[in-house]
Amino acid sequence: MSMAAIDSSARWRTFFSEAKESEMILLLSKQSDTPVLELTFHDLQAFDPEFAEDVLAYPSNILNSGRRTLNEICRERGEDIDCILRVGELPRDSRRDLRDVGSNDIGQLRSAEVIVTKISEIKPRIHRAVFQCEACDHTVEMIQDNERELKEPLRCPPETGCGLSAGRSGETRFNLVMNISRMVNNQWIEVQEVPENVPSGAQPSRAHVLVEGELVNKHLPGQRVVVNIIPVVHSEVKRNRKTPMFDIIYHMVSSEHESTPFTEIKITDEDREAILEISSRSDLLHLMQRSIAPSIYATGVMHYVKRSLALQLFGGVSRLNQDSTRLRGDIHILLMGDPGVAKSQLLIYMSKLSPRGMYATGGGVTGAGLTAAAVRDDFSGGGRFALEAGVLPLSDRGLAAIDEFDKISEEDRRTMHPAMEQQRLDISKGGVKATLNTRCSILAAANPTQGRFSKRGPNESVIHSFKETGLPPALASRFDIIWMLRDEARVEDDERIARHILEVRTRGISEAKIDEAMEYDIREAEEGLIFATGYDESEHLTIEFLRKYIAYAKRNIHPDLSVDAKALILEYYTNERQSFNRDDQYGEVDVIPITPRALEALIRLTEAHARMFLREVANADDAKMSIAVFRHWREEAGIEDESELISGVSVQQRNAAQVIRVTLRDIISERGVASMNDLLNRTASKGITEYQVEDMISKMLQSGELFSPRNDEYSFAR
Repeated sequence: MSMAAIDSSARWRTFFSEAKESEMILLLSKQSDTPVLELTFHDLQAFDPEFAEDVLAYPSNILNSGRRTLNEICRERGEDIDCILRVGELPRDSRRDLRDVGSNDIGQLRSAEVIVTKISEIKPRIHRAVFQCEACDHTVEMIQDNERELKEPLRCPPETGCGLSAGRSGETRFNLVMNISRMVNNQWIEVQEVPENVPSGAQPSRAHVLVEGELVNKHLPGQRVVVNIIPVVHSEVKRNRKTPMFDIIYHMVSSEHESTPFTEIKITDEDREAILEISSRSDLLHLMQRSIAPSIYATGVMHYVKRSLALQLFGGVSRLNQDSTRLRGDIHILLMGDPGVAKSQLLIYMSKLSPRGMYATGGGVTGAGLTAAAVRDDFSGGGRFALEAGVLPLSDRGLAAIDEFDKISEEDRRTMHPAMEQQRLDISKGGVKATLNTRCSILAAANPTQGRFSKRGPNESVIHSFKETGLPPALASRFDIIWMLRDEARVEDDERIARHILEVRTRGISEAKIDEAMEYDIREAEEGLIFATGYDESEHLTIEFLRKYIAYAKRNIHPDLSVDAKALILEYYTNERQSFNRDDQYGEVDVIPITPRALEALIRLTEAHARMFLREVANADDAKMSIAVFRHWREEAGIEDESELISGVSVQQRNAAQVIRVTLRDIISERGVASMNDLLNRTASKGITEYQVEDMISKMLQSGELFSPRNDEYSFAR
């Protein structure tokens, strides 16, 4: 130990009286419930660099001595306070990944960036225990440093007490006097590494951290924090015997919350200038569009898909109303497509690009899965349940890319509705009732159950294809945009795509060579750059810069709609509502082409477009663009009636049933019974197929509405 550590109490005394006088006065005024003195590492370093280094090397001794000194100073000034000392904002060289903490770090002060995954209940712990000798009633005070065992006195001190020893053969016993002993709240939290720092193919490391005092209940599952911790070891105990292996647990000294989202992305002044300069470009939307997965060649509808993904990254503005209802700002997009149309590539790219993006596949999520699971609590014995957060709560304020959306478990499907619309999950499992936030955009990809999507008829909408994924139709209405990506053979496109793939394939560098450091990693070439050149010689933004741009926009820009923008959206909405009030061959048609849910989607798209251009007020241009994107996917999808999104029943099917019923009634009132031939002849002129008639008749026979006196003749049941 260095000299600075040995005379630490003297150094602390000088430090407190010289540098922290005003904070000391505040402590003595007893204004807060828990007296805490918070220091930054910088404060200590400015005062005494050598001493600050020692705090990193011998934190337990020096911080305990600091706490004692602080309490002494308070007592000298007439207040008996149990103060807590917190040192935060450690230098970067003390930062470790959890997986790398080993024997060299034991007992030293380290910091790590983690996500909180579980927290236990509060457990009080004695830290200053007072024992009373049974023989002479003398009291002995002992400080408890170890949370694993209670230290008891071995004998009564002869100077002040009777001097008898305790223990099995001793003449006296010591009893703990609870009402004089001082207790402190403790809590266990489980943390794991942030996903960005986990090497590919590895499992994120987990750790148990002991939290004390006022830091209890400050952390919630799903939060990202930087924890400043002291790793300590406890011998593993097997069959009541100690072993030479040790478990590491962590004592928390302090923690820094990321109070504002996206602070993990540092934006310098030069970055800011570049962002502002790029935001004033007239071709910004095309630039953004090209920057989304540039290695995927865009033909046909893919251009529009990339455009909507760019808008999704920026997102609309989530708002809270006075009556505490919440309006979602995140944009949800579903990509349905044949195999091999680069859906998964798009999803992986988007999850890497979005700050706080998470990628999961529907087939690979079980248990906690997408939402949350009730698991046995490791912290408290007795087999109680605790909640463990899944993908959606962990990507709160980010983007969750879910591949193979059609393969999600039945339970997760049901919980997806509130997670997408209300963006919160209310969970009651295993006696745990909890609400988790899932304020993230969802980008999902679904495959058809039959291997490829069947061809859509001219009057069939995208919902016909949606049913082929096996997902419930109501889920379709939760998405703002649904794209259908088909693998169609078109000569000119096929040649271009093939050339592009061949080009991309040969430009990459062998992974094995990079791992062996024989070749330069191509990804590092983009570091610090703003623009990169694509394979077709067009420029696009680098991933690093695009992330900064998005984080800057989401952090600083919260656009409102201008009067012009509102007027345009209103006009589009009312026109669409009226566009189908017409008669056709079925008589009156009850078609609602667009509902208020679509109106909200338009508002979100408008806000996202304004945010992309860093505008505080969304203008008519933003509204026009959002209407263009929205109208485009609607026409691509062929949705005439929005109720089809929710129920999966098209207008034609709904009206066919009505027409068949009316025709049946007419024939029966004329002839007493209706034969199948009469019915088919009369309905054929109204554009109804034979299959629809037969299907309807069989349903009516099953429900008992019709009966068949003779073969192929039908009459209404009385």
